[in-house]
Amino acid sequence: MTAENTLSQRHILVGVGGSIAAYKVAEVVSQLFQREAQVRVILTKSARQFISPLTFATLSRHQAYTDKDFWQASHPRPLHILLGEWADLFLIAPLTANTLAKLVNGFADNLLTNTVLASTCPVVVAPAMNTEMWLQQSVQENWQKLATIPRYHPLHVNTGLLACDRHGQGRMAEADEIITAIESILHTGGKRDLSGKNILISGGSTREYIDSVRFLGNPATGKMAIALASACYYRGGHVTLVAGNISPELLQSLPPIRIIPVTTAQQMEKAMVSHLPSADIIFMAAAVADVKPKHYIATKLSKKSLPLQLELEYVTDIVAQLASIKQPHQKLIGFAAQTGDIITPALEKLSEKKLDAIVANPIDKENAGFATDTNQGVFIAKNGSQTPLPPSSKLTLAHRIIDLTVQL
Repeated sequence: MTAENTLSQRHILVGVGGSIAAYKVAEVVSQLFQREAQVRVILTKSARQFISPLTFATLSRHQAYTDKDFWQASHPRPLHILLGEWADLFLIAPLTANTLAKLVNGFADNLLTNTVLASTCPVVVAPAMNTEMWLQQSVQENWQKLATIPRYHPLHVNTGLLACDRHGQGRMAEADEIITAIESILHTGGKRDLSGKNILISGGSTREYIDSVRFLGNPATGKMAIALASACYYRGGHVTLVAGNISPELLQSLPPIRIIPVTTAQQMEKAMVSHLPSADIIFMAAAVADVKPKHYIATKLSKKSLPLQLELEYVTDIVAQLASIKQPHQKLIGFAAQTGDIITPALEKLSEKKLDAIVANPIDKENAGFATDTNQGVFIAKNGSQTPLPPSSKLTLAHRIIDLTVQL
């Protein structure tokens, strides 16, 4: 079964500002087109100094608009009205200090800013500028004001090497981060239904060491938890991710959330129990070890010294422990990765561990389970209701899980 494409035929309007980071937007437009979105691009006068309209016309397979088009009567209705009504979502990237000030104060002196005022769709803004510019009091005040306007969805700036050869704040979000934000905001229509909520997520795998280099583990990468964390963030939640052995590359793709790295099940247990009291929703998405070696050797054993029969002991059942101490207002969602019949063992886990719901997902189907970018499953609530989760990207699946959790 083919995974659902949530961007297919969605109308994405992209406004490009005058910054060297405009080259990154070409990748965003390319990815959107490959995901079958319909894309229209507006370039400001200064953006044309960095990248040509032809580049975006080629990538989007449609004319890219400039202020020259704005002042021509070649359309049946004013161009900014047509584009504003057409758009499901408006991305402005790179957002410059100049355009930021215009948005905050409602100025409309070019095609891009006029189209913003002629539209009602959510607006995603991805700033890019030199560190000194970004940290100016006036810029920060405008940034904070923009964040209070409901239709605007500000993306974080990254820290790194800038075009001015300085290493600091001001780098525009990467293409994949922007696409994740677009998908998330399209899913919710711009609503922040987790605003004011604290979300606690476990993800990845745990490692139980035999000696200093060998361990018992599993192939979970944490991609499902990464998707849940991103989805919750873009829905307004305050997110804490307890990350079990998740790669730095995946963690770097996250928006600014709290990340607590852990290695073993004991470390994960301590972090989850510590942060449970302040959580409203808990997603236990990590693949936690069931057993660990009874004896740990702090040095590396030689091959000849390795025991052929490994004595094991059970580790603490973290999700059961959380369920036993959580408060009635808290919602605890478990995950059950299974082969064959995924429903029966998930129902048993749901009942035995007193969860509010559980997500049963297969790990023996193509493009599902560990290390994949897509997944599928069934959401089972404690009242026995079962909701199929058809094949989709893990981000789309995360949003559907959140939708069902909010309804509990």
